[in-house]
Amino acid sequence: MKKIIVPILFFILSATAGKAQTIIPAQYQELVKKLVASLPKEDKLSNNSSAKQSESLIDFAKSMLGIPYRYATSNPKVGFDCSGFVSYVFSNFGFKVPRSSREFSATGKETSLENAKVGDVLIFTGSNSRVRRIGHVGIIYSIDENGIKFIHASSGKAHGVTITDFNGHYKARFMKIVSII
Repeated sequence: MKKIIVPILFFILSATAGKAQTIIPAQYQELVKKLVASLPKEDKLSNNSSAKQSESLIDFAKSMLGIPYRYATSNPKVGFDCSGFVSYVFSNFGFKVPRSSREFSATGKETSLENAKVGDVLIFTGSNSRVRRIGHVGIIYSIDENGIKFIHASSGKAHGVTITDFNGHYKARFMKIVSII
C-alpha cells in the first residue's frame, strides 16, 4: 500500500511544484496530511527541505562571524582556516565533507554560477590567482540583484569568519562551485 501512496503523493506535490502555493482539493487535504504524517521521516516530501536546510546552515555559519582565522584549525573556540570552517559547518548538519580545500573539488555535485544556490560551496585558487591550484573555499551566503556574497574564514584583512562579495578579486580566483545539500 505504501508503495502506491508514495508515488501518488509525489505526483500530487510535484505537479504543483514551482507554483506560489500547492492547491489540493478540499476533500483530499485531510487525507494527504494523514498520509504524509504516516510516512517514515526519510520518505516525506518537501519542496522546500533543501532551502530550509540551507537557511539553517547559513544561520549556523553566521553565528560564527568574527571567530579568528587560524591556520589548520577547525575549532570555534580557537579559530578556523577556510576549509576548517566549511567542514565544521557542514558536519554539524550531518554531511561528510573533506577537511582540505583541495578535496572539495571532488565532493558534492559540480554546478554553474547561473545555477548556484545559497549553501553551495565556492572553490577558489589560493591568494595568487595565476597559480590555478585550489587553495580557498567558502559557502554562498546570499544571491540577489547585487550579486553573490559568501561566508568564509579569511586570512586577509578580516582575519576571521566574514561575509564577502564575490567580486573581481574573488572572480579572478574562482575555480568551481559544488552543491552538497
